[in-house]
Amino acid sequence: MADKIVGLRVFADDEGKMNRSLLDVSGDLLVVSQFTLYGDTRKGRRPSFIAAAPPEVAVLLYEQFVACLRARAGGRVETGEFGAMMDVELVNEGPVTLMLDRE
Repeated sequence: MADKIVGLRVFADDEGKMNRSLLDVSGDLLVVSQFTLYGDTRKGRRPSFIAAAPPEVAVLLYEQFVACLRARAGGRVETGEFGAMMDVELVNEGPVTLMLDRE
């Protein structure tokens, strides 16, 4: 998955087309753990987190993912604090939001 993320062509080239990857633009990454992204709302209005990994498993997966990104990204890879309440400020540039998922 790390290879896919750093290789995604989501940055604009000189013609404004999404043809450049993180590697092409020498970009940096911020990785923030978000177990709440795994909230399942198919059965009602209150999210269920039953399918989310338990913390002792999730933190290892998170750390492995960050290590893979650091090995492949070329630039800086910064992280938040796993499991902590954090205020993250973001400027989302562009009309595109991607959700990466795999079975």
